[in-house]
Amino acid sequence: MSNSSSISHFLLLALADTRQLQLLHFCLFLGISLAALLGNGLIISAVACGHHLHTPMFFFLLNLALSDLGSICTTVPKAMHNSLWDTSTISYTGCAAQLFFFMLFLGAEYFLLTIMCYDRYVSICKPLHYGTLLGSRVCVHMAAAAWASAFLYSLLHTANTFSLPLCHGNALGQFFCEIPQFLKLSCSNSYLRKFGLIAVSACLVFGCFVFMVFSYVQIFRAVLRIPSEQGRHKAFSTCLPHLAVLSLFVSTGAFAYLKPPSMSSPSLDLSVSVLYSVVPPALNPLIYSLRNQELKAAVWTLMTGCFKETLNCWPIPPNDL
Repeated sequence: MSNSSSISHFLLLALADTRQLQLLHFCLFLGISLAALLGNGLIISAVACGHHLHTPMFFFLLNLALSDLGSICTTVPKAMHNSLWDTSTISYTGCAAQLFFFMLFLGAEYFLLTIMCYDRYVSICKPLHYGTLLGSRVCVHMAAAAWASAFLYSLLHTANTFSLPLCHGNALGQFFCEIPQFLKLSCSNSYLRKFGLIAVSACLVFGCFVFMVFSYVQIFRAVLRIPSEQGRHKAFSTCLPHLAVLSLFVSTGAFAYLKPPSMSSPSLDLSVSVLYSVVPPALNPLIYSLRNQELKAAVWTLMTGCFKETLNCWPIPPNDL
């Protein structure tokens, strides 16, 4: 038996038992993280540099890319370090910081996806009032509110989680610090605090989810009333990337946190955690750029411009005499 005051570090779940599989997981995580860094970095650069992309939709997409970058940079580097050096420890403060920032970026992404639902709703259902309802100042305030809410949400969960008395050792059954694993280590006399933690999360998540469903019901009703097939196709094409990202994020997260205990196993928990914490940040840039011609053109212009600038800066050898 141990309590939280005597714990100086935690033991994370090893991704594999053999050295060859550990190196394979390292290479896999390295490839996924590089893809996420490249994709989200290109979106951030393209939106920031392309003045024609300074619209509410792309402004929120930039914030979403920032949250994706933060999310994958919070969990994957430590897992890669543990796989490469064959270790599984993380310090107490490091675990607290990892949990805080992971919850921060996860909450920011969920709130930003909710705001993007409102953006699509106004764009399709109230196009004449789009400039008024989603002006530049309003967009900045909404994004700031999303990040501030995520900060408070993360601070609340981190403070509550690390104040729980831990009586079942320090081995976390996950490759990063996650709240459900801490609840498994906590003492049995903390049911009230566990229930309060779950109740706050459920209210926020369910409230945003109801708003998303209501928004898309109104969107689909408005799209189906569009007389021309081309107009319906254009309206649907603006919603499909956001709907795909939202479905991936919500479905994987809901399965990870709401699956029954009878389905829980170390291998399944590990696979599901990778699906909702590592895969979406890498896939989101691809999903958004596949259906958006403006974004693809901006990214291509950015890449070709950087390539030409590199060629111009390359030293030219003197001609042979």
